[in-house]
Amino acid sequence: MNDSYGKLYLIPTTLGDTDPLNVLPITVKNTIEQVDIFIVENEKTARRDIKKICPSKEQSSLTLFPLNKFTDISELPTYLDPCKKGLNVGLLSEAGCPGVADPGADIVKLAHENDIKVVPLVGPSSILMAMMSSGMNGQSFAFNGYLPIDKSERKQEIKRLERLSFEQNQSQSFIETPYRNNKFLEDLCNTLNGNTDICVACDITLPSEYIKTMSANDWKKNNVDLHKRPTLFIIHKS
Repeated sequence: MNDSYGKLYLIPTTLGDTDPLNVLPITVKNTIEQVDIFIVENEKTARRDIKKICPSKEQSSLTLFPLNKFTDISELPTYLDPCKKGLNVGLLSEAGCPGVADPGADIVKLAHENDIKVVPLVGPSSILMAMMSSGMNGQSFAFNGYLPIDKSERKQEIKRLERLSFEQNQSQSFIETPYRNNKFLEDLCNTLNGNTDICVACDITLPSEYIKTMSANDWKKNNVDLHKRPTLFIIHKS
């Protein structure tokens, strides 16, 4: 690492509207207090999160670089120019941990390529917390992101992941757009073998948190409303 360079701090945020200090360690607060340059997915929510974590920090002191689907990829290397001048930069996730199911991975890769020290901070990861609480195989699991929208392709992918889970004893997790959650759980129940386990981990760390694992057949008898609630789904076929 180049000791004259600033560091890239990977700064987690809450998974929803909850008191930051209930789920974030003091090191996150201390880091935000000392950093004025941030790479963020959404400026408005980033400013709100910074204000919640560090109420006394002056918003006028902040420099925010956007990192989202509208960002020109050719601009990304310039986001780390402050590090090369000895200044620390924070990569702030929209929810949870940067770089995991998050566009921040591209910036982290560039930091490594430019000999900039990467410092990950502790914070809530919905993927790990769902896996921890699922009762499934924490020794071997995979996160698959979003499954195909097309009904036929989705069914094929669900069956493929179920088969992979059985053959490799590997738990398979994925997410869905929150307003499609109820339909997605229905699709899982109707596609999977009746004895395949499904974990639904919803609103993790929030007062409305709901985490339950049972078979596809049992889920068919259960009425849970997941509409517009951030949810992770995990399946495992034994």
